[in-house]
Amino acid sequence: MTLALTKLTLSHFRSHKRSTIDCDARPIALFGPNGAGKTNILEAVSLFSPGRGIRRASAQDMTRRPEALGWKLSGQLTTPQGVQEIETWSDKGAARQVKINDKAQPQTRLGALCRIIWLIPAMDRLWIEGAEGRRRFLDRTALSFFPDHAEASLVYEKSMRERNRLLKEQVRDAHWYRALEDHMAKAATRIHANRLATLAHLMRAQDKATTAFPVAELDLQQTEGSLPNTEVDFREAFAESRSRDIAAGRTLVGTHRSDIYAAFKAKGIAAAECSTGEQKALLISLILANARALFETLGTPPILLLDEVAAHLDAARRAALYDEICALKAQAWMTGTEVSLFETLGARAQYLHVAENAGISHFNST
Repeated sequence: MTLALTKLTLSHFRSHKRSTIDCDARPIALFGPNGAGKTNILEAVSLFSPGRGIRRASAQDMTRRPEALGWKLSGQLTTPQGVQEIETWSDKGAARQVKINDKAQPQTRLGALCRIIWLIPAMDRLWIEGAEGRRRFLDRTALSFFPDHAEASLVYEKSMRERNRLLKEQVRDAHWYRALEDHMAKAATRIHANRLATLAHLMRAQDKATTAFPVAELDLQQTEGSLPNTEVDFREAFAESRSRDIAAGRTLVGTHRSDIYAAFKAKGIAAAECSTGEQKALLISLILANARALFETLGTPPILLLDEVAAHLDAARRAALYDEICALKAQAWMTGTEVSLFETLGARAQYLHVAENAGISHFNST
């Protein structure tokens, strides 16, 4: 069975005062002028997975202005386990809450229920900017394969914040560090193993596919020194680095210092040195590889969110992208300024014209 969001209601979310979309499992093309509220719909869909969505915004920033009442999203999700009724909301900027089939659930439960992956314009500079963005991309991809990845990341980050507080206060008593480093080592081992497995999934999916997009050679690297592999190795590395860490006032070793190296395999050129078009093509290739690997692993493709993806592709690559999405039977929510960008999809897709009037987004099916 295909994973699909077949009903979506937005209430006081961004530019949408009250909007309801009824759809089926086919791709959905959202078209209309810039500023009409297309990306806001994609952001809403992204919140049916754990985290802060495609914009990484706070719950407060998502509320409609000037009312600032809070916001709510409701959705009917068709899954291999059956139809799930999902609600997520925030009251006046408070942390968002989740209900699944009318029962309160942690956000992490969404990760096991609904795989959602995305490509947005902000990611176009992924290969030429800092390592933090690439780690976030890798961890988001890892989460699609391993729902426990979010929990491990939260434990690691919380423990590291506490450790960094001790470092800044120049605490030298080893007793204060051991428990925190034990938590960090356990979480780091899971994070590292998940990341390596994720890269292996992506490379295998690329190598097995016939695609119009380039294959990326991928490697996990460390920005400083070598990365430990086992829980014991991590624990020893944290202990050995304490003196340097105290001097720096922060933790200098660990999975938060990892980075992805990517290269255009056929040309042997690092992604950072490729043209803008090649960098975009590599990103699309990885998103499609992620989707194919999930289909092979779970038996169902993820939901894809592709913001303005068609505008930077020539006609042949646009057609190839749509063909791959349809071959996967994936529900893809895609945005573009003109309906003509999606013409090769024909009846394989659904179309929504999104417009804005007096600060309120609205749409109609075409």
